[in-house]
Amino acid sequence: MTSGQPLPQDREPSLTIAQVAERTGLSHDTLRYYEKAGLIERVGRTTGNQRRYQAADLAWLEFLLRLRETGMPISDMQRFARLRAQGDATVADRLALLREHRAEVADRIRALRRNAVALDDKIDHYVRLLDETRPGTDEPT
Repeated sequence: MTSGQPLPQDREPSLTIAQVAERTGLSHDTLRYYEKAGLIERVGRTTGNQRRYQAADLAWLEFLLRLRETGMPISDMQRFARLRAQGDATVADRLALLREHRAEVADRIRALRRNAVALDDKIDHYVRLLDETRPGTDEPT
């Protein structure tokens, strides 16, 4: 991640907040919030104080989106970001947090599959009812 210092001219190409918003689907306000909430480290700035995101920032944001889309609470995302910022000494803690979250995701997937089966059964039931109904009446044949 980059620091909040102005970026040197010889660095890798950077992205504006508008470009990152377009690529991630996050609003400018959400990107600023993520920075303020500690989910992303302070983003590098130009001499004009405009945010400039690097490839590593974008990769981290994409991972945060995966955590969010899989239902990780923001407090756990913040905890993970703090651990990540502390470096390699926290790898075991980060692994434990991700394993716990993955188990919760697996539980939700199993529940969704059970619910999808129940929906399929109900759909099949109504299809059979329609097939048994004579055209123009509500009475089964």
